[in-house]
Amino acid sequence: MDADADAAVWLGVDLGTQSVRALAVTAGGRVRGQGSAPLTGTRDGARHEQLPADWWSATRTAVRAAVRGLRAPVAAVAVCGTSGTVLLTDDGGEPVSPALMYDDGRAAVQAHRAQEAGDEVWRKLGQRIQPSWALAKLLWLADEGDVPAGIRPRVCHQADVVTARLVGRPVATDSSHALKTGYDTRDRAWPTEVLDRLGLADRLAFPDVVLPGTVLGTVGAAGAEATGLAEGTPVVAGMTDGCAAQLASGAWEVGSWNTVLGTTLVIKGVTAQPLHDPTGVLYNHLSPDGTWLPGGASSVGAGALSAAFPGADLAALDRAPADREPAGALTYPLVSRGERFPFLASGAEAFTLGTPADDADLYASLLQGVALAERLCLAYVRQLGARVEGPIAFTGGATRSAYWNQLRSDVLGRPVTVPEQAGSALGMAVLAARGAGTSRDDVRTMVRTAARFTPRSTVKERYDEAFGTLVDALEERGWLPRETARYARSEG
Repeated sequence: MDADADAAVWLGVDLGTQSVRALAVTAGGRVRGQGSAPLTGTRDGARHEQLPADWWSATRTAVRAAVRGLRAPVAAVAVCGTSGTVLLTDDGGEPVSPALMYDDGRAAVQAHRAQEAGDEVWRKLGQRIQPSWALAKLLWLADEGDVPAGIRPRVCHQADVVTARLVGRPVATDSSHALKTGYDTRDRAWPTEVLDRLGLADRLAFPDVVLPGTVLGTVGAAGAEATGLAEGTPVVAGMTDGCAAQLASGAWEVGSWNTVLGTTLVIKGVTAQPLHDPTGVLYNHLSPDGTWLPGGASSVGAGALSAAFPGADLAALDRAPADREPAGALTYPLVSRGERFPFLASGAEAFTLGTPADDADLYASLLQGVALAERLCLAYVRQLGARVEGPIAFTGGATRSAYWNQLRSDVLGRPVTVPEQAGSALGMAVLAARGAGTSRDDVRTMVRTAARFTPRSTVKERYDEAFGTLVDALEERGWLPRETARYARSEG
């Protein structure tokens, strides 16, 4: 008999790009219910939109499936969304614009305006406004969007749509989703002077902002009827999907880091103070406990493998690289043109130094190239003053390869943990439990470890020369700043 069967559960809801996922989890990390529902959108060049009504419809379906048959009521719920997705609503929370998704790129001109108008604020925060950021897209909506006349629209993020529906009224947003809308996470306030310069302060209503983990309200009668949640269930302020995934990784303590390796590579960690990045390629979220979550996204990743070996059985290919440590060629495996972290270079392209002896050698060079780029990313955050301590938590689709996990541990020279569950929905279940008053120590048991890897020191030494060669090549191309290259060679 399962002694945990009647234990309280917490519900996490992840509003993704292609689906909504809901996960009901116990304090012991047992999944008691789950559900999902698909999402679609409209893509046309730089345009990427979704209908906010679809988020709520999919959430209803996913949550109903997750809570069906639970033997204990849901103790609290939290919701995460994609970072930078934004829309406008009326005073009652009804959308008056389409949702401009996280990667909608139409606001290039507006991003330049926003950067100039708030340059001193963004420099203080170590940020650079990009076309995909919500602040630039709000300017685009104000300039180009078909917004009804006679109202002062309310700024709304993706997760806000669902939390408002659950509670039955518009609620505060959280500082994590508000970051790319221009929220000043250090002063914990909207930069009103900047918004005035942009002409937005009087035209748009910006929501109140709270820390992630704050109780926003409780599920109302309509929300309960729609989802199957009990009326009165606490609704907790969430975080962006990337931060949610970090919570699910177990990287919570200062000095802890999580690397998410899927198509591309994302690095996230925990620091006592925000990291100041003069290039603006790294930015800092506030965590629920007041520490900081700096992170950056590189354009290297496993997408380079599927591009080089389309349709191949990558698991089968994993058996070959063990004999090629290191490979006969060195590859910087960018998935697409341009690099975002640990340096900003719009013209950067993938390259290979040397000639692979065969397909196995090419495959090995790609695996090793990602690991070396990951090592450079961690060297950069150390250069900025971050501590890197303890095991690195590996998440993302690439963790299915045990060989690659071990190789990355070897190249980094650090122990590694791979959690059993690592999705953003789990991260929101963790945050719901924390926001509802569960202690930090008790919440920690919700993250279960599936595997551990210990670096082999002799293997790391084999890659030291390759790492130096890669750093030299990136610097010679004018992409990697000299100071970063010097630090990486000496400390990386």
